[in-house]
Amino acid sequence: MKPNANEIDDMIVREKMQVALEYQNEAWADGVADGIEPEIIADAALALAMRETVRMIGEEGAEAMLESLRERMLAGEFSPERILQ
Repeated sequence: MKPNANEIDDMIVREKMQVALEYQNEAWADGVADGIEPEIIADAALALAMRETVRMIGEEGAEAMLESLRERMLAGEFSPERILQ
């Protein structure tokens, strides 16, 4: 059975997300290897992400995204102990 257009779009987004996460992991590892504390790397990454998000979708859109991330965090999505099935 062939995937429909929405399924293909979803697959593309997932693949792009995976590649983006790989880039972030490499940058994180490079920063730690250079002696930068993880808390500082995290703060810088979030600050850059928020600046770019506000630039692209405005403050209200960024606020909505933050609320979504908050809900996902509270649901355990980002927990290192989370088991994916």
